[in-house]
Amino acid sequence: MQLKMHRVKNTKKTSKDEVAQALDRSRALRWFAIVSMVAIASWVVIALFGPVPKYELASRPTLPLASTEFINQLAAIADARIEEHTRVEAIANGANFYPAEIEAIRAARQSVDLEAYILEKGEIAGKIVEALTERARAGVEVNVVADAMGSVSTRKSFFDDLKKAGGHVDWYHPLRWYNWPRANNRTHREMLIIDGKTAFVGGAGIADHWFKQVKKDAPWRDSMFRVTGDAVTSLQGIFTENWLEASDHILLGEKYFPPAANTDGAVAMAIGSSPSEGGSTRARMLFQVLIASAKNNLSITTPYFLPDQSLRKELVRAVQRGVKVQILVPGKHSDHGMTRSSSRGLYGDLLKAGAEIYEYQPAMIHAKIMVVDGIWSVVGSTNLDQRSFGLNDEDNLVVLDKELSARLLTDFHNDLSQSRRVTLEEWTNRPVWERGMEWLGWLISREQ
Repeated sequence: MQLKMHRVKNTKKTSKDEVAQALDRSRALRWFAIVSMVAIASWVVIALFGPVPKYELASRPTLPLASTEFINQLAAIADARIEEHTRVEAIANGANFYPAEIEAIRAARQSVDLEAYILEKGEIAGKIVEALTERARAGVEVNVVADAMGSVSTRKSFFDDLKKAGGHVDWYHPLRWYNWPRANNRTHREMLIIDGKTAFVGGAGIADHWFKQVKKDAPWRDSMFRVTGDAVTSLQGIFTENWLEASDHILLGEKYFPPAANTDGAVAMAIGSSPSEGGSTRARMLFQVLIASAKNNLSITTPYFLPDQSLRKELVRAVQRGVKVQILVPGKHSDHGMTRSSSRGLYGDLLKAGAEIYEYQPAMIHAKIMVVDGIWSVVGSTNLDQRSFGLNDEDNLVVLDKELSARLLTDFHNDLSQSRRVTLEEWTNRPVWERGMEWLGWLISREQ
């Protein structure tokens, strides 16, 4: 009987101990959940509303835009090499630039390096991967890095044949427990480099909506740029940065960095822009200085027009000193309705100052191009928004070439002829529902 009572007491004691342990575990889990939620909420608040550099110029630019002194200053600010022998050819629209890229891939003898924010399974992606696979089988070094978020819809199995042929495919910043604070940092670069001698840069990823009509939507209006000459070496270096982060390997050797063999061409600078800890980027400084230096005209095409206050003020100052400012953005075919609403909410100060804003009508326009005084051209992956200027890795090519600028201005005015100009009266009398969408968009403007 005593033994039985002793067992009962021990059982009760054990039960109490288990309950106490369960409560302790429960408290620990609750505290862990609370700390995790606070950390995530803090990260979201900082991402949405944290401070960013103001980008105020210490003095106003006075140097001639084509002067050696200005070129040297621009290179120093952008942390870029001055490449004096570079040729850049504009290729408009996917029906033209994708075949040019595939032809260049098929002609590769040493290496092919591809970096893309959007690499979406479909007809054109299949054609490009097929060409890459054929080159890999032939012994060419093929390296592909795709952004893990921008290309999330494409499964790894899509690249099985390429990898079996000896190609290398890696993903930029896949979400892991150790890198979630940097989850907002994406590679937005769109680059293709062949044998270290020819490069394609611009704003277009690899997806069918750039290549052909998808459902009822016309192909996106965009441009890519074929680059030969000295600047290709700098572009190869930019690719090497994110290839290292994705694959742990540093590219080296003549198959990637062949000896220079060009003696003519224009002055160019390749700028690989990545956000610093303080939120500044080389691309943002570059745009601020070039806009502040314009003396005659600024022609800007951008798919996502969400300039911060400092950049809007700089554009207004440009108008006030007599610069003709023309900005081309998407119209009703924009692929991000919220972004378009947020963008339209920022038109006011620019329209009041006298800037011209046009909305492209036939399709989504995705080109990222700025021409300054018909002298400097900026092409690449950078949008005029907070993501490009403070969160993403970007690539840009800045070219001092009147012939390239003339070609881009011809394309620009052709696009304007298919666009609708937004008037100050129209903007002032926009409907209440649109203003509401603008306010909602403002809350997340840095994430759009």
